[in-house]
Amino acid sequence: MSDAVKLYFEDFDASVNIDTDSRTITRQDLETFTKLSGDYNPLHTDEAFARSTPFGALIVQGALVLSIGTGLANSLGYMSGTIEAFVGLDWRYRAPVKVDDTIWVNIRFKEKRPLEGYAGGLVTLNVTIFNQERKAVQRGKWTLLVRSREPKAL
Repeated sequence: MSDAVKLYFEDFDASVNIDTDSRTITRQDLETFTKLSGDYNPLHTDEAFARSTPFGALIVQGALVLSIGTGLANSLGYMSGTIEAFVGLDWRYRAPVKVDDTIWVNIRFKEKRPLEGYAGGLVTLNVTIFNQERKAVQRGKWTLLVRSREPKAL
């Protein structure tokens, strides 16, 4: 979303409550991430084994779901060019995600703290990743270093 209004440090307040678009996780996503990460756990790679587990099917790596979630958040364009760093993560996996599940992300402002000597500060967001049934599959807090609209004079 290139025409989104960018959010600077000053803009973060209780009014920030954003939903992303959704994305369906494919078998190719799972296979590509497995190769990239080296996570060949049979829960992610062996259909017969995965069917014998309480999950009943292959499940997607939690880290893949989180990665797609950060991509969905970034694709909105609100923070493109204003986020200087992703500095903290307090995260919980709540439910399995399977191939062909569709996920989306809700981002809500939690708190912010200016940093001395820096034109901006730390912004903490409450983030939840939902599946197609509106069930929270992952949730937690993301802490970001966000720049101010106006840089500090030297």
